[in-house]
Amino acid sequence: MANPLEEMYDYERWATNIIILVTGLVIAGISLEFLEIENPLSNFLYDYYIDPVLQESSSDAGYNIPNTLTYALLLALFAVSLAAWLRYLGIDSSDATLLALTPYVFWAALGEVVEDASMFDASLESYFVSPAVHFQTAAWVVFAGALGYRIAHSNLDEKEMRSKAESTATILIMAQVVIYYTSVEASGVTSSSDFSNLPMLICFIAALLLPSIASNHSLFDFTVVQRTVFLVGLGGCITLTGPLIAHGISFSDNVVIWPLLVVLGLPALLVYWMHTNGLPAANQLSESGHIAGILPPGMTEKEYEDWESEEKDLIESLRLKAVMASPVVSLAVAGQFLDGIATAIGISEFGYTEKHVFSAKIIEFFGSAYGFTVTKLMLGGFIWYFFAIANFEHRQQHLRLLISMVILTVGMAPGLRNVGRLALGV
Repeated sequence: MANPLEEMYDYERWATNIIILVTGLVIAGISLEFLEIENPLSNFLYDYYIDPVLQESSSDAGYNIPNTLTYALLLALFAVSLAAWLRYLGIDSSDATLLALTPYVFWAALGEVVEDASMFDASLESYFVSPAVHFQTAAWVVFAGALGYRIAHSNLDEKEMRSKAESTATILIMAQVVIYYTSVEASGVTSSSDFSNLPMLICFIAALLLPSIASNHSLFDFTVVQRTVFLVGLGGCITLTGPLIAHGISFSDNVVIWPLLVVLGLPALLVYWMHTNGLPAANQLSESGHIAGILPPGMTEKEYEDWESEEKDLIESLRLKAVMASPVVSLAVAGQFLDGIATAIGISEFGYTEKHVFSAKIIEFFGSAYGFTVTKLMLGGFIWYFFAIANFEHRQQHLRLLISMVILTVGMAPGLRNVGRLALGV
């Protein structure tokens, strides 16, 4: 008989089956196109999904309603399905997992800005266009996580595991350096007499030294898997920052710093405010053995609703504030705020245009890009309220994390990309 913690909910099975079906349709459509067999599936796939991505790498093609809705639906289904598999594998479901994944939000944005600056050659540029860049990001997460998982389930002692995890991270960071710096070199941008390679060299060295430097630090009490994933992601961020700093120094006439300070600074202050205001309530709940929004082991939501006790009264009195201390909530809220600020500054102050279908309609409705910032702040409030009142069963903790990660990705990643473009003037 299966362990109840490993059993899938019906909605998790449906999500997994739909993803498998969509994957099969995509493979079939691409295969039929490759074989030059005329069919409606391939035509639809290329017209609405593949061609817009390939074109965007050179002409910044916009999103369309079918692919926007499809990406949103698949992202939600992927989060639901992945939550079941993470639970099955016994991956830690604490906030530390979200912190370990956060560098990949920056990784995707940095990669997109490098592509926006035309610093990748033709072999890689289409892989740094949304949504392809997010699939590539996920591939690094899965690869690093799989190797970390294998190390964590080996017969090594704790010290040897950490050492092997750091060695593995170093190898994967080196792989990123080779792949991406080779592409930058092949693009021809480094051959310009005005281009300075020194920042790339410094970031190359810093990225490779990162695992060794981190070996003496606890890193948020990460597990071996989290440690491996975090180091690979952060090392990748340092790697991709190299070409951007080099571009900024080499073509400094186009660089504008103040949007970067505003767009990163205000959300950081929001995270700090939420954390400091929510921490006392979160600590009080923790002392009684509870986490806001997560039900005790074995308790269903229906049982919680029927539960009457002083313990429940304590939970209900503290949960609205307590959830603010969790990165699951504060980072998701700040990500929306960041996107709203970056979009407004880009459109109002620098003449950029909004290419996402629904965002453009919101801006059109308000008549000002700053109306979009207000909308994003309101959305952040709804996100906080959702996590404040939602009750996740104990075995749904991974789903809680992934819902936050999805919100963080769709908010913060495009915002970071926008401000990166602003800062570099590309």
